Amino acid sequence: MDLAQLRTFLAVYRAGSITAGAARVGLSQPTVSTQLQALERNLERPLFERLPRGVAPTAAAHDLAARVADPLDALESVAGAQSSDPGSAMPEPPVLLGGPAEMLATLVLPALAPLVGRGVRLTVTTGLTDDLLIDLRAGKLDLVIATTRPRGRSVIAEPLADEEFLLVCAPEVATRVDLGRLRTGDPSALDDIPIVSYATDLPILRRYWRHVFDTRLEADAAVVIGDLRAVLATLKAGVGFSVLPRYLCARDLAAGEIVTLLDPRDPPINTGFLARRVGGPPRPHVELVHAQLSTAAQTWRVCGL
Repeated sequence: MDLAQLRTFLAVYRAGSITAGAARVGLSQPTVSTQLQALERNLERPLFERLPRGVAPTAAAHDLAARVADPLDALESVAGAQSSDPGSAMPEPPVLLGGPAEMLATLVLPALAPLVGRGVRLTVTTGLTDDLLIDLRAGKLDLVIATTRPRGRSVIAEPLADEEFLLVCAPEVATRVDLGRLRTGDPSALDDIPIVSYATDLPILRRYWRHVFDTRLEADAAVVIGDLRAVLATLKAGVGFSVLPRYLCARDLAAGEIVTLLDPRDPPINTGFLARRVGGPPRPHVELVHAQLSTAAQTWRVCGL
């Protein structure tokens, strides 16, 4: 098999799209498509299913990637170490970063802004931690901000910071709540107030109820929207209550646009992790992003991630 075709195949497989794969190997998109077609003819099997956005690897692609990834990574590492001509080095590919949309927008990307000015390129994917970790293990992402500790030996994860969850609403909504009852541990004081939630199963709210009230929240949300920033905007408009991470609403709390309904001594806290794949050749820009995030996390308040 042609090593150039295999290298291109692996880049597309890991990036999840022909465009991103082409950027990784420094080739044009038509050239990458031509190489993939030639490889598929050689193997007599399709390697990717073309989707409206990106490509999906077939079973043949998964099998080929499992066989060629380690040898190609080793060759790439040796070639990079032995190259003495700086001009012969390939441009550093984009760092493929994944994480929750709200956390990326509020904390992570502002922290990485200085690196972009130094030539670091980023391709950012938002989504749920489980899905992002699957892509990390498959080589489609370089780093993931995970909201749960990853399991398995193929991923290394280190604690980044903690996020504290707050029970919040707009000031005018708070006037309709019997705060005395609520602060004595009676969540029924909120029964007549609409719930705004990130998901229909109320995952953040139910965790708060278990931790703070030691009971299960049995209710339906009046508004469900899969973006915590939109949940915050809905609360500020005077619609109901919710539970949000402090980092997301700290400025609005300071401005008085929303208020906390309860300030428990032991608030629910969730640890965020910075995860990366084990093995593979060294990637200077991945190391830069990793170090920048580790440093930035030290300046984020312990309950502010």
